[in-house]
Amino acid sequence: MQSEIKICQNCKSQFVIDPEDFSFYEKIQVPPPTFCYECRTVRRLAFRNELNLYKRKCAAPEHGEEMISIYAPEKPLVIYDQKFWWTDGWDPFACGRPYDFSKPFFQQWLELRNSFPLMSVSNSNAINSDYCNVADQSKDCYLISGSFNCEKTMYSNRVNQIKDSSDLHVAHRSELCYDGVYLSDCYRVLLSKNCWHCLDAYFLYDCRNCSNCFGCVNLRNKQYCFFNEQLSKDEYAKRLKELDLGDYATVKKLKDKFVELQSRAIHKYADILHSVNVVGDKVDNAKNCYYAFDITDGAEDSKYIHWGGLGVQDVYDGGPGVGIVNNAYEVFDTGLEGSMNLFTSVVYGSNNVRYAFNCYNCSDLFGCIGLRSKQYCILNKQYAKEEYEGLVPKIIAHMNEMPYVDGRGRVYGYGEFFPMELSPFAYNESVAQDYFPLTKEEAAKRGYSWRENEERHYEQTMAASQLPDNIRDVSDDILKQVIECEHKGVCNDNCTVAFKFIPAELQFYRRIGIPLPHFCFKCRHYARLRQRHPLKTWRRQCACDYKVHNNTIKHAHHLQGRCSNEFETIYAPDRPEIVYCESCYNSEVV
Repeated sequence: MQSEIKICQNCKSQFVIDPEDFSFYEKIQVPPPTFCYECRTVRRLAFRNELNLYKRKCAAPEHGEEMISIYAPEKPLVIYDQKFWWTDGWDPFACGRPYDFSKPFFQQWLELRNSFPLMSVSNSNAINSDYCNVADQSKDCYLISGSFNCEKTMYSNRVNQIKDSSDLHVAHRSELCYDGVYLSDCYRVLLSKNCWHCLDAYFLYDCRNCSNCFGCVNLRNKQYCFFNEQLSKDEYAKRLKELDLGDYATVKKLKDKFVELQSRAIHKYADILHSVNVVGDKVDNAKNCYYAFDITDGAEDSKYIHWGGLGVQDVYDGGPGVGIVNNAYEVFDTGLEGSMNLFTSVVYGSNNVRYAFNCYNCSDLFGCIGLRSKQYCILNKQYAKEEYEGLVPKIIAHMNEMPYVDGRGRVYGYGEFFPMELSPFAYNESVAQDYFPLTKEEAAKRGYSWRENEERHYEQTMAASQLPDNIRDVSDDILKQVIECEHKGVCNDNCTVAFKFIPAELQFYRRIGIPLPHFCFKCRHYARLRQRHPLKTWRRQCACDYKVHNNTIKHAHHLQGRCSNEFETIYAPDRPEIVYCESCYNSEVV
């Protein structure tokens, strides 16, 4: 079988389907995609809102209490408080309907979705963690999302097994960490990026197995280093004591210096550990994976996956949130012991499920929403096994004979994920805006919806500039204040304009000795997002050269000229970073 070049029906760019792709599509019995990888990713992300929370009333009979919801109050949807949603006090089959062969499938699914009770937030097995979303097994957490098994964690996203931490993006198995991006197995690592197995450190970039280090880059197995200078234990303690890290102005200057340090560091083409035949970034223990990003604890024979792992196998177009699942395609927030999940979102512990949303421990579903421990259902209507197995092939044929056509003329038959115009979220409410940011005008040109920021009328009692400069000067009275965000809503970060500190947050800042932040949690979140790499790679040549500009020998691990190695990297060719192949990187750093 030969590779084929296709034209994306969304962006009109060319994309390639390789022979192994055709083999996968044939195995799971779906046609090849008509959208390119990036447009498929955007389409899925547009159905996931993680951080935008609203107040609206519970629609359950005899309830009506105000609750926190990911669905904006003006959306004409039926929303139940998630705690009531998990009870047996309502019937998920009440909105079920027989399949109508006179309408496109996606139109029928939309009608079901608009009448079906949806969970206010996706927050399962939570203890004292009401303000969390897309979260599982949270305890004493606040405003975390895309999370699993976290405790006493705040303002963090894409976090797994984190404790006593705040302001993290993509972090695993770490404790007492703050303001970090890409941290794994760290303890008390603050204001750092790309670190593994480090402890008691500040301002580290690309460091592994380091402790008691400050302002360092590209270190391995080091201790008591200060801006990459090796010191004795006593000298390091003396240097550290000279810095008042509880002072806002001091930390701000150090942050600026840290950015400069990163720009001069050597950057490996990608962070891929203990893996074989992998293209992507931030991947460990994987084999035969292409375009894999933010994957931990294993993945195999998968393509176009991000934020997941935990042993996924044979998964295409998975994520964010894909783990412990095999034979899955075009899914997000799916897994936890599942198989043959196609075009699903928020589906756990289920098998042979297609076009489903928010279903748990089910099998043999097609086009269902909100079912638990059910089997042989179509559009939330129960069938006998023989009826189900006879009807599904007819529905698949009907989806191709009468496809859904959206307002821009894009055609959706069997094998396509849900049309973006069916998403209950505007583009800028969804994770699509996080990974593929657009302006309002750009979104409109592509036919994507947009939600204007609400006018906020907070009675602000203090400007960020009026906050105490040093954490030691902060009294408990700060908990009563409404702080004006330093951005004042004039930014592209979904600024909340004002914010308050909660008791656990203040206690945390005091514990680690860090000054109070001057920005709301959304502005801080987007600042971290700008530090992450895109979900794509470029072909580049290693930048390692035998000589530097002044004709002085730099190193001798290749004998002349520039290294000839090429690679797929997350650094675009026009970026200024010094990017090395693995061999040159290991010769210089490891």
